[in-house]
Amino acid sequence: MIICEAGINHNFDLKLAKEMALQAQDTGADIVKYQTWFRKDWPDLPQFTKPEWESLFNYCDKIGMPWCSTPFDLEAIQFLKSLGMTVWKIPSGMATHERFIRAIKEQKPEKIILSTGMCDINEVYEAFHWLADIQFSVIVLHCTTSYPAKFEEVNLNVLSYNPMVFDGISDHTPGIEVPIAATALGATWIEKHFTLDRNLPGPDQAASLEPAEFKQMVKCIRNIRKAMGSGIKKPTEAELECRDRIRRRMALP
Repeated sequence: MIICEAGINHNFDLKLAKEMALQAQDTGADIVKYQTWFRKDWPDLPQFTKPEWESLFNYCDKIGMPWCSTPFDLEAIQFLKSLGMTVWKIPSGMATHERFIRAIKEQKPEKIILSTGMCDINEVYEAFHWLADIQFSVIVLHCTTSYPAKFEEVNLNVLSYNPMVFDGISDHTPGIEVPIAATALGATWIEKHFTLDRNLPGPDQAASLEPAEFKQMVKCIRNIRKAMGSGIKKPTEAELECRDRIRRRMALP
């Protein structure tokens, strides 16, 4: 599953937000994701109105692009629930916030995606404990909360050493290398920030991919998934067809 994280890279321009959904669909991503809040303690940050959010998500439905949005307050949780959202995202900044996590859990979603930036492994286990008695899937993503993140800080071996904990990665590095490498390490969920133009203002633009780059990343990830195979060493059907022709046997005396 590849999440195209539009986030707030639309800068609260509704037309741009809709165009991002359309472009995300063209990349081959599985879902486009935004970020929703109605917090009164963030007066310096712009916000969409509820009708504008509804317009955006109705547009996603119209073009057939699956969507979700990360809530950042309790009002946003209730609003997104009213729109029938079934896949929910807990952002890294809320990964240690028990009340917030339990509020999302109460919505009885089909899936919860948990990002774990800034967390140590014990905090990850604690968050998972708050979600432990649920009847839906919990997707845990390794994450390095830095925009953009440095390659030497990504620590991809977290995926190798904790395969029973982490399902994938929410990546903030430049370029497409880390999501591809994560896929080769067994990640089945990839989240990557997306923008129509990295020159636009905004805190996440530098860590985002433009449409052509995102499309290339999706293609590479799909190919890597195909190439992973079963792990059982045996000849393929194509190898069996050419084995007798290619193998040379030494004539013994």
